[in-house]
This record gives sequence, C-alpha cells and structure tokens, in this order.
Amino acid sequence: MGKYISLFVAGLLFGLGLAVSGMTHASKVLGFLDVAGDWDPSLLLVLGGAVGVTVVAFRFILRRPAPVLEPGFKLPTAKDIDGPLVVGAAVFGIGWGISGYCPGPAIASLAAPNWETWVFLPAMLLGAFLHRASTLSPGDTAHTPKSEKGSSA
Repeated sequence: MGKYISLFVAGLLFGLGLAVSGMTHASKVLGFLDVAGDWDPSLLLVLGGAVGVTVVAFRFILRRPAPVLEPGFKLPTAKDIDGPLVVGAAVFGIGWGISGYCPGPAIASLAAPNWETWVFLPAMLLGAFLHRASTLSPGDTAHTPKSEKGSSA
C-alpha cells in the first residue's frame, strides 16, 4: 500500500509542478516552441530546475542498492538509435508542437480542462492503443512489445 501512496504523492507533486510552471497551458508551451516568432523563454527555468534536481538527486539515488519500495532499479539498457525510436520521437515532437500538449501536462490539465484537453487525451489514448496493437506479437497476451523481447520483426 505504501508504494501506491508514494506513487500518488509523486504524481500530485509532478502535476502541481506542471500547473505552477504553466506547462498545462498549451499556449505557454507553444510560445516556448515558437523560437522564430513571439518566443517565451520562461519554460527554460522549468527545464533547468528539472535537470538540476535530476543531476543532484540521481547521484544519491543510484548509490543505493535498490529503491525504497522496489526490489531493484529498472533502468533502460537499450543504447541503439533505430528507426522506430527516431520515428516515435518525431511523431511525439510534431504532436507536441501542433497541440502544445504532451502526456503529463495533458493529464494534469484534467484538474481544469478545456476543449483542447478533451480532444488531445482521446487522441493520445488511441495512439497508445494503436502502438500497443501494432507491436504485440500475434497471439501474445503479455504487455511486453515484441521489440523488447528481442524479436527481429
């Protein structure tokens, strides 16, 4: 139960940070991405704060033998940059640039939703479903995409 409480508190803290920084407002994010027009550099402070906390905290966290509420760390092992990674990153970036939303801020914006939230979230869920459906092996009931199982397909 403690694990779920900590996940809930971490999610609340993350959502609060997104709301305070303005990242739940698509116009704020689009203003940051508009470097050739009316650029709003204020989200650089958010980025700098996130990177700063991560650089300091990870030095201490990764010295531990395991997380507090898990048996071990689950760190990514893939180091290759392949076609699916590049295409996925491009689709994510294009979607973010068009809408001003990415998943975290979109979910956090449910606290004070607008019409864009109600358009973006179903589209995001549909995209996640289509990705899952397209990456599972035929007859596979597990939630591990075939690309993570070592399949060459």
